[in-house]
Amino acid sequence: MSAEALYAAAVERARSAEFYTAGGVPDTLDGRFELIALHAYFVLRRLREDPERTGDLAQSLFDAMFEDMDRCLREMGAGDLGVGRRVKFMASSFLGRVKAYDRGLEGDEETLRSALCRNLYGTVSAPPDGAIAMACYARNQTTALAAQPLDQLLRGRVRFETGFSRPAPPGQAS
Repeated sequence: MSAEALYAAAVERARSAEFYTAGGVPDTLDGRFELIALHAYFVLRRLREDPERTGDLAQSLFDAMFEDMDRCLREMGAGDLGVGRRVKFMASSFLGRVKAYDRGLEGDEETLRSALCRNLYGTVSAPPDGAIAMACYARNQTTALAAQPLDQLLRGRVRFETGFSRPAPPGQAS
């Protein structure tokens, strides 16, 4: 039950209009998937800090995410034969994103922005200030989740930061 609650919170946060407006993420199936994946990543990153206590929950969250993806593909009319392959590909792609986001958060701003641009924006050019805003958001979200007690996450409670704004234009105060 906790994993489903964490996943539902990630989905709810990913649906915020500000990502599509201030962040410039394309409001498409791919853009929506990418934002859900990003928010699930934030929670999983926090859970990885104590794998002995949270390993089962982390796996259950991952499973809940891809069970939902399977259900959504079927609801959209994807053929039964292709759904399993698609979900397997999505799961594999998600693990690649985890590595890229980890490198970005542990590295410099360009590495993080590059990972976010490649995934959140896909083949669409990321608006420069949108990519900067998303990188700032990713760092802030990671910091905020690191401050949340693991006991809360184990109970299925997560608080995502809701503040999101475009960076100030050069020469203006933020």
